[in-house]
Amino acid sequence: MAAALALAFCLMVFIGCSSLATQKGFYEPITAELRASNFEAALDSLEAARLKNKFADKDRFLYFIDAGLANHFANRLDSSNIKLTLAEDAAEELFTKSISRAAASMLLNDNVLVYAGEDYEILYTNLFKALNYIALNEFDDAFVEIRRANEKLELLEYKYRQAADNLNEGMGDEDDSNRVEIEYEAKDVRFNNDAFARYLSMHIYAADGKYDDARIDHELMQRAFREQPQIYDFALPKVKYRSKNKSILSIVSLVGLSPVKEALNLRIRTDKDLDLVQVLYTDPERKDSEYGHLPMPISQDYYFKLSIPEITPRPSIINQIQISIDGQSVGRLQLIENIGRVATETFEAKKSLIYLRTVARAIVKGLAAHKAKKKADSGGAGGWLKKLAIDVATDITENADLRCSRLLPGRIYIGDFEIDPGVYDITIEYLDGNGNVVNSEVIEDYKVLKRGLNLVESIALN
Repeated sequence: MAAALALAFCLMVFIGCSSLATQKGFYEPITAELRASNFEAALDSLEAARLKNKFADKDRFLYFIDAGLANHFANRLDSSNIKLTLAEDAAEELFTKSISRAAASMLLNDNVLVYAGEDYEILYTNLFKALNYIALNEFDDAFVEIRRANEKLELLEYKYRQAADNLNEGMGDEDDSNRVEIEYEAKDVRFNNDAFARYLSMHIYAADGKYDDARIDHELMQRAFREQPQIYDFALPKVKYRSKNKSILSIVSLVGLSPVKEALNLRIRTDKDLDLVQVLYTDPERKDSEYGHLPMPISQDYYFKLSIPEITPRPSIINQIQISIDGQSVGRLQLIENIGRVATETFEAKKSLIYLRTVARAIVKGLAAHKAKKKADSGGAGGWLKKLAIDVATDITENADLRCSRLLPGRIYIGDFEIDPGVYDITIEYLDGNGNVVNSEVIEDYKVLKRGLNLVESIALN
C-alpha cells in the first residue's frame, strides 16, 4: 500500500506541476503569422489564445503588452494604446506584488509569481505608444510617453538597490537549518539613455519649429552611442531634422523579432569540507565544468538541480533595407536600436539576482527533500518509491521562468531623406544577406508636408 501511495503521489506531482513550467507553445502560430506579415491573423490568434485561457491572471502583463504590439502591427492604434497602457499599469502594480510574494517561489519556482515584465519590455510600452501617437498626430501625448521612458531608465539603479535589500534579508523558512543567507550586491545598470527615444523627440521638436530642442536631443542621441557601447556597438546613424530648402522624410522600420528566454539547466554540488557550493553545467559540451561557485557553510554533501533563464536571440534573415521614391533609389535605412542588445543589457542587472535566488531556493528545497527522504526510508520497495517520489517532486518543480514578450521586434532602423514637398510612392525593400528581396512594402500617394512631421513606419518581422 505504501508503494502504491508513493507512486500515486509521484504521478500527482507530475500532473500538478505542469502549471509550474512556462507555457509558450501557443505562441508558435502567432509568430508564424507575424513573420508572414499577416498582422490581422496574428492578432486574431492572440485573442483566441486569451479566450482559451492561455494567459493566467498572473501573466496579464504579457497579454497586455503582446496585444498592444499586435494591435500596433495591425494599425489599430487606439486599441494598441489601450492595451499598452494596461501593460504599463500592470507592471507597476505587479512589481510590488512580486516582491511581497517572493517567499512562495522559494517552495516551487518563479513561475508561480506574478510576472511584472522585464525592464526593456516596460520601456518599449512607452516607445510604441509614442509611435502610435505620432501616427495619430497627437504629438503632446507622444512627448509624454518618451519622457516616461526616459524616467524609467533613470530609476533602474534605485529599483535594483531595493531588490538587493529585499534579497539580503535572507531566504528560506523559519527553520534556521533551512535558511540560506546570500549576500547580493546590485549590479550597475549600464543603460540610461535610449537613442531611439531621442530620435523620436528630436523630430517632434523639429516639426514644431523648436530646432534648439531638436539639436539637444540629437546631441543626447550621440551621447547614447558614445557612452553606452555595450548597447550601441554599431555605427552612429546619420540623421537630418532640418533642411534649408526642402522637407525631411523620415522612415522607421521594425525588423525581426526580439530575443526570448530559454532555460539553462545546471546542477549544484556542495562540499562540506570546503564550505563551498559549486554550480555546474549539465550540457554534453560543458558537463561538470563550473558555471560559478559560492562560499557557504554546508552540513552535508548534496547534488541538486536548478534551472535559470538566459536571453537567446531569434535571428532575422533581413540584412539591409533599400528605399526608393517614385521608382528612384534614394538610399538605405540605418540601424538605430538593437532591441536584443537592450534586452541582454537590462536583463544582466537582474540575472545575478535570479541566479542567487535560484541557488538559494535549490538549496532550501534540496535540504528539505533530504530530510523528507530520511523520514520516508522505511526500507524495501515502498521506501524506495517514496524517496523516488520526493526526488521527482523536487526536480520537476525547479523550472526556469521563461516568460517574456514574444511580439517585440528585434531591431529598429531609421532614415532621413531631404525631398521636395509633394505626393510620392515610397517603396521599402527588405533584402537578405545575398541581396534577395524577402519582403517589400509600397506606400502609395504619401503626402510630404512642407512643415510638420513626415514619418513613415514599415514592419517586416521575418
